[in-house]
Amino acid sequence: MARRAYVFVALAFAAALTLLLTGCGASDTRYYVGSFEQNPELRELFNLFQKEKNQENRYVLIKQIAATLANEGRIDREILFLTTHVEKNPADIYNGYYLLLVADAYRDMKAAPIAIHYYRRVLTNYSDLLVQGSSIHLQCLQELLGLETDPEAKIADYKEMFSRFPDQSPGSNWYSMAKAYEEVGEWDQSIQAYQKYISSIDVDTFGESPTAREAADKVNFYLYPDKSWLVPELNDLVTAVKDAIQTKSVAKLRKYQAQINFWQQPWDGTQILGDESVNYNIVNYLSSSNVTFGDHDQLDVAADGTSATLRTNGWNFRMTVWYLYFRKVDFPADPEINGQWEWAGIYFGEKTY
Repeated sequence: MARRAYVFVALAFAAALTLLLTGCGASDTRYYVGSFEQNPELRELFNLFQKEKNQENRYVLIKQIAATLANEGRIDREILFLTTHVEKNPADIYNGYYLLLVADAYRDMKAAPIAIHYYRRVLTNYSDLLVQGSSIHLQCLQELLGLETDPEAKIADYKEMFSRFPDQSPGSNWYSMAKAYEEVGEWDQSIQAYQKYISSIDVDTFGESPTAREAADKVNFYLYPDKSWLVPELNDLVTAVKDAIQTKSVAKLRKYQAQINFWQQPWDGTQILGDESVNYNIVNYLSSSNVTFGDHDQLDVAADGTSATLRTNGWNFRMTVWYLYFRKVDFPADPEINGQWEWAGIYFGEKTY
């Protein structure tokens, strides 16, 4: 409601200024330029504009006037000049472009709600137009995707972007669209968007992209049919894993090991030199290790309560200390699963921080 009120007040103010100018007469260009002696360039441009009847020539002059007013720091007068022209000349084929300039001006003034209003006005009320080889509708959509905060409106913008300008839509738009679907709880559509994002990434650079890995993790977890490794309470999961390690039960250990996105790495995320070909699966070392959980090796729960690590020692491996990593599952697509715990990975060696 506050945003709508802000937009309404701002638009009403702009309309009042337009009426003020109309009442003074469009020929009274002093309202735009101030003292003619201080603005010889604007004076000449307005003189030419008032005499010019050809629409194409007027378009060139309007662009120059708007740019000059903006460069003079009078964005308010630029906006007023452009909106007044549109109101008084409804048949001008360039009106969509002029309102695009108005939207850009409000964007530069950090008045995002009003800028959004004008970008949408161009998309809704004016035919697309190529200006210097660029589509004004494409420019509006690109700006809206950066300014809009309402996820449902963003989804509609992404759909229009993909439908009308597929060649101008980077793969990252699919990722952002997936995020917007998450915000409104449309989980199937979100996963589909993540899948399209993944397919847009070059195979050679996939591993270097954190967003690609995140998207792949979400897709794999969502589509995996049996998530029985999840446990509602952290302490119950830790107790079960410790019991499996102490009794050297491979079956029990595998039961609680995450079947999707389980990772194993040193604390700094690097490879262990000389062992790149080794599968660091915990079950490979279970039978030959005498793992201990000392009094000082208690469960370390993160401050935000969403993860925890358990220090273990005595593994038959170059790095005898392993930290088991537990994570609370963020999966609102299924309320029964959301917030449960999984054993998600292993850190090799002592903590580096």
